[in-house]
Amino acid sequence: MIHHISVSVNDPLHVATVMAEIFQGYVIPFPVNPGSYMALAADAAGTAIEFYPAGSEILPDSHQGEAGFRLNPQPTQYCAFHAAISVPISLEEIERIGDREGWRVLFASRDGMFDVVEFWVENRLMLELLTPTMAVKYQAVLSPEHLPALVDQLTLVEAR
Repeated sequence: MIHHISVSVNDPLHVATVMAEIFQGYVIPFPVNPGSYMALAADAAGTAIEFYPAGSEILPDSHQGEAGFRLNPQPTQYCAFHAAISVPISLEEIERIGDREGWRVLFASRDGMFDVVEFWVENRLMLELLTPTMAVKYQAVLSPEHLPALVDQLTLVEAR
């Protein structure tokens, strides 16, 4: 289970506030990396997203033996990172929030196996949001009892 993730964005406080709205949770500062904020989902798993200023990099052994931060002055606009996150609100509510922010929102089917909402934070970072209905299908497809058949099916496709 993933409990929290961290990503860099252009406006950490604003993005954390929007995600807290989607989570129906809270925003708090993340003082370890100045200018960073966390959106807390207030769920049983302790789900959170840390939003760092654009260009933030995590380095090993740079803060008293632990991971530390530095700022890259020339960060890339896009990254390969994304996450699928269950949220307690509907597709219509996600679309309303995305429209208000001017962020791309797209309902998408992932090879017919399950559906997600591509939610493009600041139009540069994709989060796949799963409404409660979508999350049920996602969890069914990737449940432990269905995984062996899915792995066999996809292995056969790759071998062709």
